[in-house]
Amino acid sequence: ARREPADAEQELAQAVERRDAAAAVAREARAAETDARLALRTVEERAGSLSGRAASLERAAEAERRSRRRAAEREARRVTQARAAAEVRGWAERAGELLEESLAAAAAERERLEAERDRRDADVTRVRAELEGIATELAGLKDAAHREEVARAEQRLRISQLEERAVAELGLDPQVLVDEFGPDRPVSGGPADDAPYVRAEQEKRLRRAERDLARLGRVNPLALEEHAALAERHQFLTEQLADLKKSRADLMQIVREVDERVERVFTDAYTDTAREFTEVFARLFPGGEGHLVLTDPEDMLTTGIEIEARPAGKKVKRLSLLSGGERSLTAVALLVAIFKARPSPFYVMDEVEAALDEVNLGRLLEIFTELRETSQLIVVTHQRRTMEVADALYGVTMQGDGVTTVISQRIGAEAR
Repeated sequence: ARREPADAEQELAQAVERRDAAAAVAREARAAETDARLALRTVEERAGSLSGRAASLERAAEAERRSRRRAAEREARRVTQARAAAEVRGWAERAGELLEESLAAAAAERERLEAERDRRDADVTRVRAELEGIATELAGLKDAAHREEVARAEQRLRISQLEERAVAELGLDPQVLVDEFGPDRPVSGGPADDAPYVRAEQEKRLRRAERDLARLGRVNPLALEEHAALAERHQFLTEQLADLKKSRADLMQIVREVDERVERVFTDAYTDTAREFTEVFARLFPGGEGHLVLTDPEDMLTTGIEIEARPAGKKVKRLSLLSGGERSLTAVALLVAIFKARPSPFYVMDEVEAALDEVNLGRLLEIFTELRETSQLIVVTHQRRTMEVADALYGVTMQGDGVTTVISQRIGAEAR
């Protein structure tokens, strides 16, 4: 059966209302569910917060309990330490009293020891003074004993000399002389014979007799012969002295002539060498200046020679301020100047160009070439360029058998 449109619309409207009511119920249910979830979340958060707070309170309580226990322990230690400090204080006070007593006893002992020391110092000073007095007295006694010993030695020496004099001059034994002419014997030959011995009078007689003997002098029968011999020797010595003076004058003349000759030869050689050195130095050092200077031009026999070298671009003149190669080249310049000033048949040079570079070596080889025209050069070298300009090469080699061999090679113009 077919429904009516009005019924269908009514059912549709009812269905829509039911749907709307269901949707409203669903929204309310979802809102209630959301509120319930929010309330649950809030409750859970509050429960968590309360749980954390409870744990925090428990931890704080535990920390407070531990703090109280530590405070109690500190109080117990403080009480113990206070009792120990009180005991230590008591012991310290006792020790202080004992220390004061010890200091007082030490001060008294020190005063006693100082007094004892002062007393001993006084005794030492007194003993030292006594020792000095005794030492002085002993020194005086030693000096007196020494003087007595010296006097006895002098007396013995005088007696010995008198005995020797008696034997030498009088020919009498000393004992016989004393027995016959001693002070206990009467004196004869004086103003009165057989007079008693008086030492002062006998000494006067002795001095008077010595003066008479001195005025008389000794008689020498050979005086004429001795005078003639002395006169002849004097004449001989006078002639010898004249010969010596003449020989000395001749020698001094020879010395002066030799000095003049040496000075003239040296002056000529120095002049020529200085001139050649200036020219050679200018060739080896283009643009430089080199001179030989005398240290004492007034005395050519004792003067020294200084070398002034100034390469181009440098203001120094002292050799010590030049490089090693420059010093070596300056020395070679001096040698070449000497060779040119006073030529020789041959020259021997050993490694003179070892410190030179290629440019300076080329300049030196040019001079060697000039010297080779008038003299023979024997050069010991390891430089290839020096070997190239040589006429002949000589070398030493060692074969496999260990025997050295001298080899030679002529490389003159005809060989080249």
